[in-house]
Amino acid sequence: MGALVFLVWRTLRLMPQTKPQQIKPSSESSVRWDDVAGCDEAKDELREVVEFLRSPERFTRLGAKVPRGILLHGPPGTGKTLLAKAVAHESGANFFSQSASAFVEMFAGLGAARIRRLFTIAKNNAPAIIFIDELDAVGLKRGFDVSREKDQTLNQLLVEMDGFDDRGELVVVAASNRVDGLDPALLRPGRFDRQILVSPPGLEGREQILRVHSKGKPLGDVDLFTIARQTSGLTGADLANLCNEAAIFAGRKEREFITNSDFDAALERVVAGVQSRRVITPHEKKVIAYHEAGHALVSELVPSVEKVHKISIVPRGRALGYTLNLPEEDRYLKSKDELLDYLKVLFGGRMAEEIVFARVTTGAADDLRKITEISRSMIEDYGMGSQLVTRGDISKGDLLSEGARDRRDKEQQALIDEARWEARCLIVDNRELLDRLASSLLKNESLERDEIKEIMAGAGGSAAVDIGAVEVAGEATQTPGAAPAPGERSIPPPLDLRPATHSKFKRQAGEKSHGPTARH
Repeated sequence: MGALVFLVWRTLRLMPQTKPQQIKPSSESSVRWDDVAGCDEAKDELREVVEFLRSPERFTRLGAKVPRGILLHGPPGTGKTLLAKAVAHESGANFFSQSASAFVEMFAGLGAARIRRLFTIAKNNAPAIIFIDELDAVGLKRGFDVSREKDQTLNQLLVEMDGFDDRGELVVVAASNRVDGLDPALLRPGRFDRQILVSPPGLEGREQILRVHSKGKPLGDVDLFTIARQTSGLTGADLANLCNEAAIFAGRKEREFITNSDFDAALERVVAGVQSRRVITPHEKKVIAYHEAGHALVSELVPSVEKVHKISIVPRGRALGYTLNLPEEDRYLKSKDELLDYLKVLFGGRMAEEIVFARVTTGAADDLRKITEISRSMIEDYGMGSQLVTRGDISKGDLLSEGARDRRDKEQQALIDEARWEARCLIVDNRELLDRLASSLLKNESLERDEIKEIMAGAGGSAAVDIGAVEVAGEATQTPGAAPAPGERSIPPPLDLRPATHSKFKRQAGEKSHGPTARH
């Protein structure tokens, strides 16, 4: 009997011990509303909960009840955890935080026991807020776990959130990046009454975030509004990292203040990666220069593309070179012509290699992957082909027929062929500009925006770039689809060519387009 008791005691000692993290309103780690920027819509929704916990009598006399649960969902790094901490501080309630992964263990029943303990501790310290991070670790749809342990843990969470016991002044706030896969019973009113989308910040929000994270940092002549325009699509976590990297660059150069050049170097590092010390042969360097010059040339010739901010053939991360495009504004919708133009830009590097060296290399692998993804989405997700072909839901048994798959592949190939042909025509008709860009890259290893504009302008009027007819060194050449002048060759379009109105691709309509684009 004694041995059995010792064995049980020893097993309990070996079990992993995890306790919820408690943050009191007066603690140094608490977060204020002023510390959270760039998500005003989410803050407005949460302020009502704060007012309820501060003065519940204003609402209870009208028969209102405090929301039982609030689900914050959105991309990673948008400030969901900071919002939950700010609610705890501003409301004066105790804050208990625990990751949902702590409820998933190999021991049967341990996850459910930890959920019961978490809610018991919070009830004893009411008014309180329970924050469960990464809710999808335990809240996914039931019936797919072989061991049934996750299902049991989720059942206990459902009972605690809306069971027979009165929870009092206890609010559950959860965060997740995968709200679509959560169990429907968890999302119904009475458990999570409010679902708040925390999206990446807009222009004004990015400027506010930069001001928050630059507090305590000595800034020189830094224009945060310009930096906010250059960082479209970045989240709050990305911007915080950007400010920190800028401070590190300034400290590395032993400066007393952070300058615009430090922010430019930090943005380059965040978007393109850390500079590498690879040894590249002269021939490979020339191939890389023409590849990046091809991307930049097509980007400049198409009017609505995000303009090229910088071209570099200095290896960074896994890339041997990159073309950095920065948007002028946030975009939410993309047209078919805009996506086609982005495909042309992706083809620019490969076509430049093919035209100059009469062969292609493995350097366009990432471009080809993006081309395949975008063209497939244009056909299946956005219905931008000549025939409407939708994506079948395999999980529901919606399998496409052989004929439907054949139509889909033909439609996709038609888009790819059209973009490839137009990219080739643009580069052939502007070969001199391509050579200038590549030559400058080989000489300087990188080109900034002003240098690119000077080359595209012809360096003193020797060449002028126009969308309708491109003039190189004072000699007019035909644009794809335009009527040929006497003595000029006619470019036979393989498909119906249309005026280019390009902008950068975004996977889902309604989402904001990413900002800094490093095209390798």
